Amino acid sequence: MQLRILTAADIRSCLDMPGAIQAMRVAFTQLSSGDAVVPDRLGVETEKGVSLFMPGYLPDGRHLAAKIVSVFPGNRERGLPAINAVVLVLDSETGLPRALMDGTYLTALRTGAASGLATEVLALDDASVLAVFGAGPQARTQIDAVRAVRPISEVRVFSLSAAESEALAQEVEGVPVTVVDDPARALAGAQVIVTATDSRRPVFPGDLVEPGAHINSVGAFTPEMRELDGALVSRATVIVDSRDTVMAEAGDLVQAIREGMFSLDRIHAELGEVVSGARPGRTSSEAVTLFKSVGSAAQDVAAAGRILEAAEASGLGVSVEI
Repeated sequence: MQLRILTAADIRSCLDMPGAIQAMRVAFTQLSSGDAVVPDRLGVETEKGVSLFMPGYLPDGRHLAAKIVSVFPGNRERGLPAINAVVLVLDSETGLPRALMDGTYLTALRTGAASGLATEVLALDDASVLAVFGAGPQARTQIDAVRAVRPISEVRVFSLSAAESEALAQEVEGVPVTVVDDPARALAGAQVIVTATDSRRPVFPGDLVEPGAHINSVGAFTPEMRELDGALVSRATVIVDSRDTVMAEAGDLVQAIREGMFSLDRIHAELGEVVSGARPGRTSSEAVTLFKSVGSAAQDVAAAGRILEAAEASGLGVSVEI
């Protein structure tokens, strides 16, 4: 049995950001229509961390895969990444394994692409100023994704790590990137805002967000985590990746509900509903739109399926006999 091994570099060669955004369009449409088969995420905890198992099947494309992502905070002391992942792609006809690929970069790519898709359908058409909170691995693909769909001419980065902020600013090409030390400076005139942190408290006062802004909140993925305050969630038009998962994982919404500032029936739509036209997106040029994402295996499956197709067509990766 042949198994194709694909590295992060192979993935970069197989799937660019516009292609990843298109893959997310397919994934979220199937997710919201109920066609996607996405079991609940299973977490297995050890004394040192947790490994999350995320399988899924997308009938449109017949893609079947599972991602295993591990979060072991103590790895930093060993000089190892605290978060790592792999994706196993299976043949949907036979169940036989077809490929094993790096899941860490794939996760960053598909998360960025989801924000790119949300920005495409929700942000103002002429949005040109992007504010990014957080400068970790997710931040780069978030910037790439927003730039793929809007004419961004200025990027501002705010992070508690000055070193990470400066490194990110050096990596981004083709647009001026300013590292700021004050959230107010980052948000002044910002029309697209990204929060990609592991914070447990709001990363900026919500009243600093100006009318017409669009926010992609991708960092808070447990009930205890939080990037946005209740006042901001309350005034925003809220779009989620999946209604089924927000109460279990979206700390920004869960905590706003506990404070009496939000309720589940105020969720405007799922992203797939907006993409398919089943629900409207932005309601006015003054509205603040918020895409709250906690991630879905449907995204991993859609991205992995496209990556494998491209790898097989171009002969990328290493095939091993198992």
